[in-house]
Amino acid sequence: MARDLRFTRNIGIMAHIDAGKTTTSERILYYTGKVHKIGEVHEGAATMDWMVQEQERGITITSAATTAFWNYKGQTYQVNLIDTPGHVDFTVEVERSLRVLDGTVATFCAVGRVQPQSETVWRQADKYRVPKLAYINKMDRVGADFIAVIEEMQDKLSAKALPICLPIGAEDKFDGIIDLITQKAIYFDGESKELVNYELKDVPENMKAEVAEWRNKLIEGIAEYNDTLLEKFFDNPDSITEDEIIDTLRKATIDMAVVPACCGSSFKNKGVQFLLDAVMRYLPSPLDKGEVQGINPQTEKEEVRKSEAKEPFCGLVFKIATDPFVGRLAFIRAYSGKLDAGSYVYNTRSDKKERVARLYQMHSNKQNPIEFVEAGDICAAVGFKDLRTGDTICDEKHPITLESMSFPIPVIGLAVEPKTQKDLDKLGIALGKLSEEDPTFTVRSDHETGQTVISGMGELHLEIIVDRLRREFGVEINQGAPQVNYKEAILGKVSHREVFKKQTGGRGKFADIIVDISPADEGVIGLQFVDEVKGGNIPREFIPAVEKGFKSAMANGVLAGFEVPSMKVALKDGSFHAVDSDSLSFEICARACFRHALPKARPVLMEPIMSLEVVTPEDYMGDIIGDLNKRRGQITSMDSKGNTRIVKAKVPLSEQFGYVTVLRTLSSGRATSTMEFSHYAELPANLAKDVIEKSGGKKKIEDLDE
Repeated sequence: MARDLRFTRNIGIMAHIDAGKTTTSERILYYTGKVHKIGEVHEGAATMDWMVQEQERGITITSAATTAFWNYKGQTYQVNLIDTPGHVDFTVEVERSLRVLDGTVATFCAVGRVQPQSETVWRQADKYRVPKLAYINKMDRVGADFIAVIEEMQDKLSAKALPICLPIGAEDKFDGIIDLITQKAIYFDGESKELVNYELKDVPENMKAEVAEWRNKLIEGIAEYNDTLLEKFFDNPDSITEDEIIDTLRKATIDMAVVPACCGSSFKNKGVQFLLDAVMRYLPSPLDKGEVQGINPQTEKEEVRKSEAKEPFCGLVFKIATDPFVGRLAFIRAYSGKLDAGSYVYNTRSDKKERVARLYQMHSNKQNPIEFVEAGDICAAVGFKDLRTGDTICDEKHPITLESMSFPIPVIGLAVEPKTQKDLDKLGIALGKLSEEDPTFTVRSDHETGQTVISGMGELHLEIIVDRLRREFGVEINQGAPQVNYKEAILGKVSHREVFKKQTGGRGKFADIIVDISPADEGVIGLQFVDEVKGGNIPREFIPAVEKGFKSAMANGVLAGFEVPSMKVALKDGSFHAVDSDSLSFEICARACFRHALPKARPVLMEPIMSLEVVTPEDYMGDIIGDLNKRRGQITSMDSKGNTRIVKAKVPLSEQFGYVTVLRTLSSGRATSTMEFSHYAELPANLAKDVIEKSGGKKKIEDLDE
């Protein structure tokens, strides 16, 4: 019998570092009976932080999935929960989790409020249209202010945040919450190491006016979703029932018009049961999210799949992980139909059938075998030969390709080599597995030096990768200093004719092309190729070879061998030889044309620019700004929050190595910073010379002086 999907919730927990995501996840597992002992992050014992590196550092690195059950109003709900990282270096984990989730709990620190990474994950959730429920954690901390967080959410995130409860007290006097819908006070007794019970009481006399005011704001905020509610609100607000408020708030939340906000202290076990109830009440089930749209690869037409077990199967692979015991695990969100263990599925990217050997329900890094998976569920599968993150798997007779995921480009590289020759093969296999797992981690060989260069999102990202190579794969490596992933671009336009002739014994090679090369149109990534050949001067079958030649040449620019991410090539004219011309001749000709024409098109080096946010006490502002100016930083804004100052700046990545240590020194350890990739910008000519010299650039340095 098919499960009733109305009682399934696929949710994630997302937030800035240290807002308490993993602690909240641990409490949810505890209260739902999934674990019988609470694991604490600061003790390195959290269930969801299962990697050694996570336990040592007290941070989340990979998104962990688990399934739990919660009883709400006499009905058992299945909750598929994903705990995501907060550190910007692991933003891909948040991105791919949000792609497959139906709803998310955005966790905020009641003291830190809306922090930089909160804004990043909020934008990611908006991109995939994931409804949100806000949970303001750490109400027991000094400086906690629930309403200030609500105001900051409205201001910084443009979110219509509506409190569904109010805190009773704050800091060490945080005793409970008042449910604005039932108008009951919920008091918690007990401390963090035990199951905290709660009791319902009447609203304290001194809070009645405040409760009435916020309840009215809540009803006003959702009234446009229900005409009856609006009429009752103006006629007789007391006649509005609890169910009417809940149903209307649920509709507005799923429509992403409002964000219900509740509060608590996960570490002290206060407010977690109320949060779980709110998840069941307001966040969508797979049915609420409706049908999923995709493209039929055979007809190129749009098709839909409903969240029903009787529909043809389709699912999205959102993560690949390597498990030492079961091998490669593919995490799958099933959108429609049913998939049995041992059956075959069709991969639309590779156009191949794949066998699903076994299916598992995940609990952090442990697997429970299951016989089948149905629409709306999240599971892991093993036995696949060729699956990548973002692949659609489906029923072969009813093919469909779902929208994939886009990932940010790595901005920092590191040269690595095995310490001993016998580890060479092991290193290759390990790097292959790690790059399969993480789309923001890339591996390439440097043609000039023969070195293996690994690239990632930041210093911490690469540090964790190197650590995993040692521990998980047993490969000892030597590593170079971190390097910036520069790119090359052209600023000018050039017309060029390239003739390729090669005469050997017998048949020779001949190709002749005339092209205009210029920067790509705005927003275009990759090669923008325009065929303007008239009168068959170049036969049709050779034109794709010209495009292919330019595309492959873009991997190595003419200044220092860095990638050229985009450019425009207009093929104007050319000629061919009836006997000696073939596709390979035109491909080689295009590559030679790239090498000879680009130096005349004003090539420049581009460097990654990072968005930096520093939170510091006022006393250290002068030193910090002085230091940022030395690093070629551009201050974009300076704000105040209480007695701290927030400095936002754009700083080149090349100037930011080791910045955390310098910042600690400048501020006696009291300032914190977060940094994420912003954009690429032209590297000043004097610095470009150094980079070209160091990389053994193929172009004479004097050209830059012109």
